[in-house]
Amino acid sequence: MLADQIHRLLPNETDTAAFATALASLLRPCDTILLEGPIGAGKSAFARALIRARLGRMEDVPSPTFTLVQTYEDPAGDIWHCDLYRLTDPDEVLELGLDEAFNTAICLIEWPDRLGSETPDGALKMTFAATDAGHTVAIDVPQNWAARLDHMHD
Repeated sequence: MLADQIHRLLPNETDTAAFATALASLLRPCDTILLEGPIGAGKSAFARALIRARLGRMEDVPSPTFTLVQTYEDPAGDIWHCDLYRLTDPDEVLELGLDEAFNTAICLIEWPDRLGSETPDGALKMTFAATDAGHTVAIDVPQNWAARLDHMHD
């Protein structure tokens, strides 16, 4: 059930990193963030900044476009950064081990429409778009995230 929606303008990479850092501090194992939007909308830049913030260091965070999944060891639990663009069937999600990761790790999923019925309940959906003023993000806040994200409203 959707509790609310948050909108943000992210005019540059510094603003994107600040927003990702704020969200990173709220994450815990079993959280899934669905990163939607066309190519060039800012999904990977956001994921990169969030991962670096969680790890507390400058980390090489390549796009998982070709590897499909990149994992990072976080003291609180692993972080899975997935790009499902090249998947053709939701059953391939199971082959990647995502069903288990949803229950143990923090998961950042680009192209989440490829998950089909495997989309975890209660996932946070973020829809990115490129604009003349930078990037925008609309966050659909499900009930289970409402209290954690309450302070992030404009």
